[in-house]
Amino acid sequence: MGTTNCIDILVAIFLPPIGVFLKFGCHVEFWICLLLTLFGYLPGIIYAVYAITK
Repeated sequence: MGTTNCIDILVAIFLPPIGVFLKFGCHVEFWICLLLTLFGYLPGIIYAVYAITK
């Protein structure tokens, strides 16, 4: 696991949509993460970490 990947995961834990945006830009992954974060913070974190590590 590289340093940038660790930083991406930390950002995803604190601000899930921002972490996904930094990795993928404004694509489908970002919008899914934003929607999940609006429904609940924990689902947003889980999806963000999954999307970044897959």
